[in-house]
Amino acid sequence: MCIRMHIMRTTVELTDEQRAELLSLAAKRGIKGFSQLVQEAVDEYLRNQGRNERAVSAALILEGCLAGVAAEEFEKRVQSLRESWRCS
Repeated sequence: MCIRMHIMRTTVELTDEQRAELLSLAAKRGIKGFSQLVQEAVDEYLRNQGRNERAVSAALILEGCLAGVAAEEFEKRVQSLRESWRCS
């Protein structure tokens, strides 16, 4: 049984570099254009959003569980990690 999904055309703004990379990847896969790649990327993004929301909810449940020295040590580790993050 084949399930048909409704596909809607839309406009997405890309940089020249993004377009070139997508066309290159599509060519490597042997497909014309890059619509399929954009659909896959959107699907992956949406799946990750659900995971991220669940992770944040799980973390918020733990709010207030640490106290004293344990809380201070945890805060130091978090601060250390944040200092190593790159912002572009």
